[in-house]
Amino acid sequence: MKSLFLTKLLSLVLVTGMITAGCGAAEQASAPKSNLKTNTESNVSGKESPSQQSKLKVVTSFYPLYEFSRHVAGDKAEVVNLIPSGVEPHDWEPTAQDMKLIQEAGVFVYNGAGLESWADKVLSSFNKNKAAVVEASKNMELLEGVELDEDDDHDHDHGKEADAKQSGGQEQAPADPHVWLDPVLAQKEVLSIQAALEQADPANKEAYKKNADAYIAKLQELDKSFKDGLASVKRKEFVTQHAAFGYMAKRYGLTQIPIAGLSPEQEPTPSKMGDIIKFAKEKQVKTIFFETLVNPKVAEAVAKELGAKTAVLNPIEGLTDEDKAKNLDYIGIMNNNLAALKAALNE
Repeated sequence: MKSLFLTKLLSLVLVTGMITAGCGAAEQASAPKSNLKTNTESNVSGKESPSQQSKLKVVTSFYPLYEFSRHVAGDKAEVVNLIPSGVEPHDWEPTAQDMKLIQEAGVFVYNGAGLESWADKVLSSFNKNKAAVVEASKNMELLEGVELDEDDDHDHDHGKEADAKQSGGQEQAPADPHVWLDPVLAQKEVLSIQAALEQADPANKEAYKKNADAYIAKLQELDKSFKDGLASVKRKEFVTQHAAFGYMAKRYGLTQIPIAGLSPEQEPTPSKMGDIIKFAKEKQVKTIFFETLVNPKVAEAVAKELGAKTAVLNPIEGLTDEDKAKNLDYIGIMNNNLAALKAALNE
């Protein structure tokens, strides 16, 4: 009898254990998984935890807008960047996964002015009644982009205001999209992002305003540093790899001489290369600037011809692994740009 009792008891324990294990497995299988971190520069999406689902989701097109958005969002919203680190944004195209991420966003932030050539396609199927869209450069006075063809000269180096309409039957020149490199215009982008987050998530309006005000104060300090640092430099002309610095040049009274046009992959004709070298010799330019995400071979060729050195002037179109290792962000890189300009323009 005792043996029979023990056998039944053992069977009961085994069955109970199997039921408990089965319930645990079911709970584990149904638990939401999350590989999308708050305020992460990533284009990986996944299921969210309940705490993440309660937060506003903000998707940005590329690094500067991610940086501005995360400062406005603080801990009240998730901010995810589409274009991965180390990727030049001018020719990037979203994947199907990226498109899905945009469609699921509560706020989508992009620069506009032609930088994201894919944006119109995305927005044509975007539910604007469900989410807010921020074209960060909207309502700004845009400069006309630099196009390096045979008839160009350097009269446009500060940039021209892009006409709102075509005139005389000629096509409108492409606008220069690099507004984020002017700290004053960067403040306007931050304000546009703040307004969108407040509209999409009015419960956290005060937090977004407080965060935006704090970051704008830092951008105002940056603007003052540029004004003070560049006010008395020996020369005003600088040669750079591509025409990204028109707004910065205009703001601080400088003249950029771009080797390439709006696209950093564009190469000048031999004739234009000769003009740039001649101009640089006349102005006694001793530093040729290149950038981090593009092959510097053309800048190096110009520098070699001039007997000049090369240095980085960063258009901040994305962070590199080296930038991340140094914990650099937008303001840190802009301060590095200021130091590089001051050194080159005082040689």
